[in-house]
Amino acid sequence: MSTILVIDDEPGIREVLQGILEDEGYRVLLAEDGRSGLDIVAEASIDLVLLDVWLPQMGGMDVLAKIREEKPDLQVIIISGHGNIDLAVRAVKLGAFDFLEKPLSLDRVLTITKNALRIDELKRENRELRNRLENNDEIIGASEPMQGVLELIRHGSASDSRILILGENGTGKELVARAIHQQSARASAPFVEVNCAAIPDSLIESELFGHEKGAFTSAVSSRRGKFEIADGGTLFLDEIADMSLAAQAKVLRVIQEMRFERVGSEESMTVDVRIVAATNKDIRAEVAAGRFREDLYFRLNVIWITVPPLRERTADIPLLADYFLSRFASPDGLTRRFDESAIERLQTYEWPGNVRELKNLVERVSIMADEEVLTGEVVDFFLGERGEGPSDPVLDEFDSMSLTDARDSFERRFIEQALKQNGYNVSRAATSLGLYPSNLHAKIKKHGIQVER
Repeated sequence: MSTILVIDDEPGIREVLQGILEDEGYRVLLAEDGRSGLDIVAEASIDLVLLDVWLPQMGGMDVLAKIREEKPDLQVIIISGHGNIDLAVRAVKLGAFDFLEKPLSLDRVLTITKNALRIDELKRENRELRNRLENNDEIIGASEPMQGVLELIRHGSASDSRILILGENGTGKELVARAIHQQSARASAPFVEVNCAAIPDSLIESELFGHEKGAFTSAVSSRRGKFEIADGGTLFLDEIADMSLAAQAKVLRVIQEMRFERVGSEESMTVDVRIVAATNKDIRAEVAAGRFREDLYFRLNVIWITVPPLRERTADIPLLADYFLSRFASPDGLTRRFDESAIERLQTYEWPGNVRELKNLVERVSIMADEEVLTGEVVDFFLGERGEGPSDPVLDEFDSMSLTDARDSFERRFIEQALKQNGYNVSRAATSLGLYPSNLHAKIKKHGIQVER
Protein backbone atom coordinates (compact mmCIF):
# COMPACT_ATOMS: atom_id res chain seq x y z
CA MET A 1 0.00 0.00 0.00
CA SER A 2 1.63 3.27 -1.16
CA THR A 3 1.44 6.26 1.19
CA ILE A 4 0.61 9.65 -0.35
CA LEU A 5 0.94 12.99 1.42
CA VAL A 6 -1.38 15.84 0.35
CA ILE A 7 -0.18 19.34 1.32
CA ASP A 8 -2.89 21.91 0.58
CA ASP A 9 -4.41 24.73 2.65
CA GLU A 10 -7.91 24.24 1.19
CA PRO A 11 -9.93 21.70 3.24
CA GLY A 12 -12.12 20.93 0.22
CA ILE A 13 -9.15 19.99 -1.96
CA ARG A 14 -7.67 17.82 0.79
CA GLU A 15 -11.00 16.05 1.29
CA VAL A 16 -11.51 15.43 -2.44
CA LEU A 17 -8.00 14.08 -2.96
CA GLN A 18 -8.21 11.90 0.13
CA GLY A 19 -11.47 10.36 -1.06
CA ILE A 20 -10.23 9.74 -4.63
CA LEU A 21 -6.94 8.21 -3.54
CA GLU A 22 -8.28 6.08 -0.69
CA ASP A 23 -10.89 4.63 -3.07
CA GLU A 24 -7.94 3.41 -5.17
CA GLY A 25 -6.38 1.67 -2.15
CA TYR A 26 -3.74 4.26 -1.24
CA ARG A 27 -3.00 5.40 2.31
CA VAL A 28 -3.38 9.19 2.51
CA LEU A 29 -1.83 11.65 4.98
CA LEU A 30 -2.88 15.32 5.07
CA ALA A 31 -1.14 18.61 5.90
CA GLU A 32 -2.63 22.09 5.73
CA ASP A 33 0.64 24.03 5.39
CA GLY A 34 4.22 23.55 4.23
CA ARG A 35 5.92 23.29 7.60
CA SER A 36 3.64 20.55 8.93
CA GLY A 37 3.98 18.79 5.58
CA LEU A 38 7.78 18.79 5.88
CA ASP A 39 7.48 17.40 9.42
CA ILE A 40 5.49 14.47 8.06
CA VAL A 41 7.99 13.92 5.22
CA ALA A 42 10.81 13.81 7.81
CA GLU A 43 9.07 11.35 10.13
CA ALA A 44 6.93 9.09 7.94
CA SER A 45 7.66 6.75 5.04
CA ILE A 46 6.09 8.65 2.12
CA ASP A 47 5.95 7.40 -1.45
CA LEU A 48 4.48 10.49 -3.15
CA VAL A 49 3.64 14.14 -2.31
CA LEU A 50 0.84 16.21 -3.83
CA LEU A 51 1.88 19.83 -3.13
CA ASP A 52 -0.06 23.07 -3.59
CA VAL A 53 1.95 26.01 -4.97
CA TRP A 54 0.34 28.64 -2.71
CA LEU A 55 0.60 27.81 0.99
CA PRO A 56 0.63 29.82 4.21
CA GLN A 57 3.83 30.23 6.26
CA MET A 58 6.04 28.52 3.68
CA GLY A 59 5.38 28.58 -0.08
CA GLY A 60 5.12 25.47 -2.21
CA MET A 61 8.34 26.26 -4.12
CA ASP A 62 10.27 26.47 -0.83
CA VAL A 63 8.69 23.19 0.33
CA LEU A 64 9.66 21.55 -2.99
CA ALA A 65 13.25 22.80 -2.63
CA LYS A 66 13.44 21.39 0.91
CA ILE A 67 12.07 17.99 -0.19
CA ARG A 68 14.55 17.88 -3.10
CA GLU A 69 17.36 18.65 -0.66
CA GLU A 70 16.43 16.12 2.04
CA LYS A 71 14.72 13.35 0.01
CA PRO A 72 15.79 13.79 -3.63
CA ASP A 73 14.15 10.53 -4.76
CA LEU A 74 10.70 11.40 -3.39
CA GLN A 75 8.28 12.22 -6.23
CA VAL A 76 6.31 15.49 -5.96
CA ILE A 77 3.21 16.47 -7.97
CA ILE A 78 2.39 20.19 -7.96
CA ILE A 79 -1.21 21.43 -7.58
CA SER A 80 -1.80 24.77 -9.28
CA GLY A 81 -4.64 27.20 -9.88
CA HIS A 82 -5.40 29.00 -13.15
CA GLY A 83 -3.25 31.96 -12.15
CA ASN A 84 -0.06 30.07 -11.38
CA ILE A 85 0.49 27.63 -14.24
CA ASP A 86 3.81 29.30 -15.09
CA LEU A 87 4.91 28.73 -11.50
CA ALA A 88 3.86 25.07 -11.71
CA VAL A 89 5.85 24.62 -14.94
CA ARG A 90 8.88 26.19 -13.25
CA ALA A 91 8.43 23.74 -10.35
CA VAL A 92 8.51 20.82 -12.79
CA LYS A 93 11.77 22.17 -14.22
CA LEU A 94 13.12 22.25 -10.65
CA GLY A 95 12.38 18.55 -10.13
CA ALA A 96 8.62 18.12 -9.59
CA PHE A 97 7.19 15.10 -11.45
CA ASP A 98 4.17 16.87 -13.01
CA PHE A 99 1.37 19.24 -12.07
CA LEU A 100 -2.40 19.09 -11.52
CA GLU A 101 -4.53 22.06 -12.48
CA LYS A 102 -7.56 23.19 -10.46
CA PRO A 103 -10.39 22.36 -10.74
CA LEU A 104 -9.11 18.83 -10.37
CA SER A 105 -9.85 16.14 -12.96
CA LEU A 106 -10.42 12.69 -11.40
CA ASP A 107 -8.87 10.86 -14.36
CA ARG A 108 -5.81 13.11 -14.45
CA VAL A 109 -5.26 12.80 -10.68
CA LEU A 110 -5.23 9.01 -10.88
CA THR A 111 -3.15 8.83 -14.10
CA ILE A 112 -0.39 11.14 -12.84
CA THR A 113 -0.39 9.47 -9.43
CA LYS A 114 0.03 5.98 -10.93
CA ASN A 115 2.79 7.19 -13.26
CA ALA A 116 4.68 8.88 -10.43
CA LEU A 117 4.45 5.81 -8.20
CA ARG A 118 5.61 3.59 -11.05
CA ILE A 119 8.69 5.78 -11.52
CA ASP A 120 9.31 5.58 -7.76
CA GLU A 121 9.04 1.78 -7.91
CA LEU A 122 11.54 1.61 -10.78
CA LYS A 123 13.97 3.80 -8.85
CA ARG A 124 13.71 1.52 -5.82
CA GLU A 125 14.37 -1.54 -7.98
CA ASN A 126 17.37 0.26 -9.48
CA ARG A 127 18.77 1.09 -6.04
CA GLU A 128 18.32 -2.50 -4.87
CA LEU A 129 20.09 -3.88 -7.93
CA ARG A 130 22.90 -1.36 -7.52
CA ASN A 131 23.20 -2.28 -3.85
CA ARG A 132 23.50 -5.97 -4.72
CA LEU A 133 26.20 -5.28 -7.29
CA GLU A 134 28.25 -2.73 -5.36
CA ASN A 135 27.88 -3.39 -1.66
CA ASN A 136 27.34 -7.09 -1.19
CA ASP A 137 30.25 -9.45 -0.75
CA GLU A 138 30.05 -12.91 -2.21
CA ILE A 139 30.10 -16.05 -0.11
CA ILE A 140 33.63 -17.33 -0.64
CA GLY A 141 34.56 -20.82 0.46
CA ALA A 142 35.71 -24.13 -0.98
CA SER A 143 36.18 -25.84 2.39
CA GLU A 144 33.93 -28.70 3.41
CA PRO A 145 32.09 -26.70 6.13
CA MET A 146 31.28 -23.91 3.67
CA GLN A 147 30.20 -26.28 0.94
CA GLY A 148 27.68 -27.63 3.44
CA VAL A 149 26.41 -24.10 4.10
CA LEU A 150 26.08 -23.39 0.37
CA GLU A 151 24.11 -26.60 -0.11
CA LEU A 152 21.71 -25.62 2.70
CA ILE A 153 21.28 -22.17 1.13
CA ARG A 154 20.44 -23.78 -2.21
CA HIS A 155 17.82 -26.08 -0.67
CA GLY A 156 16.42 -23.41 1.65
CA SER A 157 16.04 -20.85 -1.14
CA ALA A 158 13.75 -23.14 -3.10
CA SER A 159 10.97 -22.87 -0.52
CA ASP A 160 9.32 -20.24 1.68
CA SER A 161 10.22 -22.12 4.87
CA ARG A 162 11.52 -20.10 7.82
CA ILE A 163 15.27 -20.31 8.35
CA LEU A 164 17.36 -19.85 11.50
CA ILE A 165 21.02 -18.90 10.96
CA LEU A 166 23.49 -19.45 13.80
CA GLY A 167 27.09 -18.33 14.09
CA GLU A 168 29.56 -16.11 15.91
CA ASN A 169 29.83 -12.39 15.23
CA GLY A 170 31.52 -11.67 11.92
CA THR A 171 30.97 -15.08 10.33
CA GLY A 172 28.64 -13.73 7.62
CA LYS A 173 25.12 -14.53 8.83
CA GLU A 174 23.66 -11.53 7.01
CA LEU A 175 25.46 -12.57 3.83
CA VAL A 176 23.84 -16.01 4.10
CA ALA A 177 20.42 -14.40 4.61
CA ARG A 178 20.89 -12.19 1.52
CA ALA A 179 22.01 -15.19 -0.54
CA ILE A 180 18.86 -17.07 0.48
CA HIS A 181 16.74 -14.11 -0.61
CA GLN A 182 18.60 -13.56 -3.89
CA GLN A 183 18.32 -17.22 -4.89
CA SER A 184 14.62 -17.40 -4.01
CA ALA A 185 11.51 -16.57 -6.02
CA ARG A 186 11.30 -13.36 -3.94
CA ALA A 187 14.58 -11.93 -5.26
CA SER A 188 12.92 -8.98 -7.01
CA ALA A 189 11.00 -8.01 -3.84
CA PRO A 190 12.46 -6.16 -0.82
CA PHE A 191 15.05 -7.65 1.54
CA VAL A 192 14.51 -5.84 4.85
CA GLU A 193 16.91 -6.19 7.76
CA VAL A 194 16.09 -5.54 11.42
CA ASN A 195 18.85 -5.55 14.04
CA CYS A 196 16.82 -6.63 17.06
CA ALA A 197 19.69 -5.88 19.45
CA ALA A 198 19.89 -2.22 18.38
CA ILE A 199 16.23 -1.29 18.93
CA PRO A 200 15.05 -0.31 22.45
CA ASP A 201 12.28 -2.53 23.77
CA SER A 202 9.92 0.45 23.92
CA LEU A 203 10.28 1.02 20.15
CA ILE A 204 10.43 -2.54 18.80
CA GLU A 205 6.68 -2.83 18.18
CA SER A 206 6.61 0.46 16.26
CA GLU A 207 9.72 -0.53 14.30
CA LEU A 208 8.28 -3.89 13.26
CA PHE A 209 4.60 -3.08 12.80
CA GLY A 210 4.55 0.71 12.26
CA HIS A 211 2.37 3.26 14.02
CA GLU A 212 -0.38 5.77 13.40
CA LYS A 213 -0.09 9.48 14.03
CA GLY A 214 -0.65 10.24 17.74
CA ALA A 215 -0.14 6.63 18.86
CA PHE A 216 2.46 7.92 21.33
CA THR A 217 4.11 11.22 22.21
CA SER A 218 6.67 11.37 19.39
CA ALA A 219 4.39 9.85 16.72
CA VAL A 220 3.82 13.08 14.77
CA SER A 221 2.82 11.13 11.65
CA SER A 222 1.99 7.64 10.49
CA ARG A 223 4.86 5.27 9.69
CA ARG A 224 5.15 1.87 8.02
CA GLY A 225 6.85 -0.92 9.94
CA LYS A 226 9.38 -3.44 8.67
CA PHE A 227 6.79 -6.19 8.15
CA GLU A 228 4.79 -3.88 5.90
CA ILE A 229 7.86 -2.71 3.97
CA ALA A 230 8.99 -6.32 3.43
CA ASP A 231 5.61 -7.43 2.03
CA GLY A 232 6.25 -9.87 -0.82
CA GLY A 233 9.91 -10.20 0.13
CA THR A 234 12.15 -11.35 2.97
CA LEU A 235 12.38 -10.01 6.53
CA PHE A 236 15.73 -10.71 8.18
CA LEU A 237 15.50 -10.60 11.99
CA ASP A 238 19.16 -10.33 13.01
CA GLU A 239 20.22 -11.02 16.63
CA ILE A 240 16.71 -12.21 17.41
CA ALA A 241 17.80 -13.78 20.73
CA ASP A 242 18.37 -10.22 22.04
CA MET A 243 14.66 -9.44 21.67
CA SER A 244 12.65 -9.19 24.91
CA LEU A 245 10.11 -11.87 25.80
CA ALA A 246 7.27 -9.37 25.34
CA ALA A 247 8.44 -8.53 21.82
CA GLN A 248 8.95 -12.23 21.07
CA ALA A 249 5.29 -12.89 21.88
CA LYS A 250 4.15 -10.22 19.41
CA VAL A 251 6.46 -11.51 16.67
CA LEU A 252 5.24 -15.07 17.24
CA ARG A 253 1.63 -14.03 16.69
CA VAL A 254 2.44 -12.21 13.46
CA ILE A 255 4.55 -15.10 12.14
CA GLN A 256 1.65 -17.49 12.81
CA GLU A 257 -1.05 -15.34 11.21
CA MET A 258 0.83 -12.92 8.94
CA ARG A 259 -1.57 -10.29 10.23
CA PHE A 260 -0.89 -7.31 12.49
CA GLU A 261 -2.07 -3.84 13.43
CA ARG A 262 0.01 -0.69 13.47
CA VAL A 263 0.50 0.78 16.94
CA GLY A 264 -2.52 2.98 17.60
CA SER A 265 -4.67 1.39 14.90
CA GLU A 266 -7.45 -1.19 14.98
CA GLU A 267 -7.14 -1.93 11.26
CA SER A 268 -5.57 -5.33 10.55
CA MET A 269 -3.04 -5.68 7.75
CA THR A 270 -2.15 -8.91 5.98
CA VAL A 271 1.34 -9.44 4.59
CA ASP A 272 3.23 -12.13 2.71
CA VAL A 273 6.72 -12.19 4.22
CA ARG A 274 9.42 -14.85 4.31
CA ILE A 275 11.15 -14.88 7.74
CA VAL A 276 14.89 -15.47 8.10
CA ALA A 277 16.32 -15.04 11.61
CA ALA A 278 19.84 -15.12 13.03
CA THR A 279 21.66 -15.04 16.36
CA ASN A 280 25.19 -15.35 17.69
CA LYS A 281 23.92 -16.94 20.92
CA ASP A 282 23.38 -20.58 21.84
CA ILE A 283 19.66 -20.47 21.14
CA ARG A 284 18.89 -23.79 22.85
CA ALA A 285 20.62 -22.59 26.00
CA GLU A 286 18.57 -19.37 25.82
CA VAL A 287 15.38 -21.45 25.59
CA ALA A 288 16.45 -23.64 28.53
CA ALA A 289 17.21 -20.53 30.60
CA GLY A 290 13.77 -19.07 29.86
CA ARG A 291 15.16 -16.10 27.94
CA PHE A 292 13.78 -17.21 24.57
CA ARG A 293 10.29 -18.56 23.90
CA GLU A 294 10.31 -22.23 23.00
CA ASP A 295 7.27 -21.87 20.72
CA LEU A 296 8.96 -19.06 18.77
CA TYR A 297 12.16 -21.13 18.52
CA PHE A 298 10.22 -24.03 16.96
CA ARG A 299 8.45 -21.63 14.58
CA LEU A 300 11.74 -20.18 13.35
CA ASN A 301 13.77 -23.36 13.29
CA VAL A 302 12.33 -25.05 10.20
CA ILE A 303 15.69 -25.00 8.41
CA TRP A 304 18.84 -24.63 10.52
CA ILE A 305 22.08 -23.21 9.07
CA THR A 306 25.23 -22.91 11.22
CA VAL A 307 27.92 -20.65 9.72
CA PRO A 308 31.35 -21.92 10.88
CA PRO A 309 33.90 -19.56 12.47
CA LEU A 310 36.94 -18.72 10.37
CA ARG A 311 39.26 -20.81 12.58
CA GLU A 312 37.29 -23.90 11.48
CA ARG A 313 37.66 -23.12 7.77
CA THR A 314 41.27 -21.96 7.47
CA ALA A 315 41.48 -23.54 4.00
CA ASP A 316 39.28 -20.66 2.80
CA ILE A 317 41.58 -17.91 4.10
CA PRO A 318 43.76 -17.64 0.92
CA LEU A 319 40.59 -17.34 -1.20
CA LEU A 320 39.07 -14.75 1.14
CA ALA A 321 42.29 -12.72 1.39
CA ASP A 322 42.67 -12.55 -2.40
CA TYR A 323 38.99 -11.72 -2.83
CA PHE A 324 39.14 -8.81 -0.37
CA LEU A 325 42.37 -7.50 -1.95
CA SER A 326 40.54 -7.39 -5.29
CA ARG A 327 37.63 -5.52 -3.68
CA PHE A 328 39.75 -2.74 -2.17
CA ALA A 329 41.50 -0.56 -4.72
CA SER A 330 44.95 0.62 -3.63
CA PRO A 331 45.43 4.41 -3.53
CA ASP A 332 48.81 4.01 -5.28
CA GLY A 333 47.41 1.77 -8.03
CA LEU A 334 49.58 -1.22 -7.10
CA THR A 335 48.22 -4.76 -7.53
CA ARG A 336 49.13 -6.31 -4.20
CA ARG A 337 49.34 -9.99 -3.29
CA PHE A 338 50.04 -12.07 -0.19
CA ASP A 339 53.09 -14.34 -0.35
CA GLU A 340 53.27 -17.79 1.26
CA SER A 341 54.58 -16.47 4.58
CA ALA A 342 51.69 -14.02 4.78
CA ILE A 343 49.11 -16.71 4.03
CA GLU A 344 50.70 -18.97 6.65
CA ARG A 345 50.48 -16.14 9.21
CA LEU A 346 46.85 -15.46 8.30
CA GLN A 347 46.00 -19.15 8.68
CA THR A 348 47.62 -19.49 12.12
CA TYR A 349 45.92 -16.45 13.61
CA GLU A 350 42.77 -17.19 15.68
CA TRP A 351 40.48 -14.51 14.09
CA PRO A 352 38.18 -13.73 17.05
CA GLY A 353 36.32 -11.33 14.75
CA ASN A 354 36.04 -13.98 12.01
CA VAL A 355 35.63 -12.99 8.35
CA ARG A 356 34.71 -9.42 9.26
CA GLU A 357 38.04 -8.99 11.05
CA LEU A 358 39.93 -10.48 8.09
CA LYS A 359 38.11 -8.12 5.72
CA ASN A 360 38.99 -5.11 7.88
CA LEU A 361 42.64 -6.19 8.04
CA VAL A 362 42.91 -6.60 4.25
CA GLU A 363 41.29 -3.19 3.71
CA ARG A 364 43.76 -1.63 6.16
CA VAL A 365 46.72 -3.33 4.43
CA SER A 366 45.55 -2.33 0.93
CA ILE A 367 45.45 1.33 2.01
CA MET A 368 48.45 1.56 4.34
CA ALA A 369 51.08 -0.94 3.16
CA ASP A 370 53.94 0.30 0.96
CA GLU A 371 54.88 -3.13 -0.36
CA GLU A 372 53.44 -4.75 -3.46
CA VAL A 373 54.21 -8.25 -2.17
CA LEU A 374 52.70 -8.62 1.29
CA THR A 375 54.79 -10.82 3.59
CA GLY A 376 54.24 -12.43 6.97
CA GLU A 377 56.08 -9.49 8.57
CA VAL A 378 53.64 -7.06 6.96
CA VAL A 379 50.70 -9.10 8.27
CA ASP A 380 52.21 -9.17 11.77
CA PHE A 381 52.72 -5.42 11.68
CA PHE A 382 49.11 -4.70 10.75
CA LEU A 383 47.75 -7.27 13.17
CA GLY A 384 49.70 -5.37 15.82
CA GLU A 385 49.58 -6.63 19.36
CA ARG A 386 46.64 -8.88 18.49
CA GLY A 387 49.02 -10.90 16.32
CA GLU A 388 51.91 -10.92 18.80
CA GLY A 389 50.43 -11.70 22.17
CA PRO A 390 47.63 -11.04 24.67
CA SER A 391 44.85 -8.75 23.51
CA ASP A 392 43.53 -5.64 25.22
CA PRO A 393 40.28 -6.80 26.90
CA VAL A 394 38.88 -3.25 26.81
CA LEU A 395 39.18 -3.17 23.00
CA ASP A 396 38.33 -6.81 22.25
CA GLU A 397 34.63 -6.20 21.67
CA PHE A 398 35.37 -3.40 19.18
CA ASP A 399 38.02 -5.34 17.27
CA SER A 400 35.92 -6.46 14.31
CA MET A 401 33.92 -3.22 14.05
CA SER A 402 34.51 -0.32 11.70
CA LEU A 403 35.63 2.93 13.37
CA THR A 404 32.14 4.42 12.92
CA ASP A 405 30.38 1.42 14.48
CA ALA A 406 32.86 1.28 17.37
CA ARG A 407 32.46 5.01 18.05
CA ASP A 408 28.66 4.81 17.98
CA SER A 409 28.66 1.76 20.27
CA PHE A 410 30.97 3.43 22.78
CA GLU A 411 29.09 6.76 22.63
CA ARG A 412 25.74 5.10 23.29
CA ARG A 413 27.02 3.18 26.32
CA PHE A 414 28.87 6.22 27.68
CA ILE A 415 25.68 8.34 27.44
CA GLU A 416 23.58 5.57 29.04
CA GLN A 417 26.03 5.43 31.95
CA ALA A 418 25.96 9.23 32.39
CA LEU A 419 22.15 9.25 32.37
CA LYS A 420 22.00 6.47 34.95
CA GLN A 421 24.53 8.22 37.22
CA ASN A 422 22.49 11.43 37.04
CA GLY A 423 19.12 9.84 37.75
CA TYR A 424 18.12 10.14 34.06
CA ASN A 425 18.10 13.94 34.38
CA VAL A 426 19.17 15.02 30.89
CA SER A 427 20.37 18.50 31.94
CA ARG A 428 22.62 17.15 34.68
CA ALA A 429 23.90 14.37 32.44
CA ALA A 430 24.67 16.91 29.70
CA THR A 431 26.68 19.01 32.19
CA SER A 432 28.68 15.97 33.31
CA LEU A 433 29.43 15.11 29.66
CA GLY A 434 30.34 18.69 28.71
CA LEU A 435 27.46 18.98 26.25
CA TYR A 436 24.56 21.34 25.75
CA PRO A 437 21.24 19.64 26.70
CA SER A 438 19.99 20.09 23.11
CA ASN A 439 23.06 18.22 21.79
CA LEU A 440 22.53 15.41 24.29
CA HIS A 441 18.84 15.17 23.34
CA ALA A 442 19.91 14.79 19.68
CA LYS A 443 22.35 12.00 20.56
CA ILE A 444 19.72 10.24 22.70
CA LYS A 445 17.36 10.29 19.72
CA LYS A 446 20.12 9.16 17.31
CA HIS A 447 21.00 6.10 19.39
CA GLY A 448 17.40 5.25 20.39
CA ILE A 449 18.25 5.50 24.09
CA GLN A 450 15.29 5.11 26.42
CA VAL A 451 15.28 7.75 29.17
CA GLU A 452 13.63 6.31 32.27
CA ARG A 453 11.19 8.55 34.15
